[in-house]
Amino acid sequence: MRTLNNKSIWDGAMNYTSYRLMIDQLISEGKTTGPDQSEALINYTDLNAKRMKRIDKTYTPDSSIIHQLKGWSSKVVLLTITESWCGDAAQIVPVISALANEVDISSRFVLRDENLDLIDQHLTNGGRSIPVILVLDANSFEVIASWGPRPSAVQTMVMDYKKLSEPKPAYSEFSKEVQLWYAKDKYKSIEREFSELVINTAASIQ
Repeated sequence: MRTLNNKSIWDGAMNYTSYRLMIDQLISEGKTTGPDQSEALINYTDLNAKRMKRIDKTYTPDSSIIHQLKGWSSKVVLLTITESWCGDAAQIVPVISALANEVDISSRFVLRDENLDLIDQHLTNGGRSIPVILVLDANSFEVIASWGPRPSAVQTMVMDYKKLSEPKPAYSEFSKEVQLWYAKDKYKSIEREFSELVINTAASIQ
């Protein structure tokens, strides 16, 4: 596997505002990100844009989490691998962006299918699951930790679903269960797992 130039990838990545504007533009053109321009993925992109817009308007980071994260902004930066059609990304990306912004940690975003060499170095059980949040050393841009593609409780749900014998509930029905979990959790798991990741990672940098 070839060595990637993380600094170059970072320099070409989008900030959250640019990412959201790109998605809105694609929706206006009846498109989605990635090579698969199926009606299903286009519809998911439209739905996810509405989810992200709602989170942008209503989510307020937990003050205790912000207090824990303060002071680490000079140590790390965040690079998130995502796609507009991903339901987990729609729930996670706005929260991570808001948390990072609140504590002045630089955060940028790249599309998975435009960066296959990158995602292939951060597979989940052999698959290109997203979103994946890479924690990079702010000086060297070396990847020192990663998180994703979803909170541990949801990952367990996904793995349990995949193990079910046929016939099993349609994935669309299972996806509704996952989205309901996010709504009930109110992003507390994302906050907790993300803060632990950043603090433990930043603390290890000399």
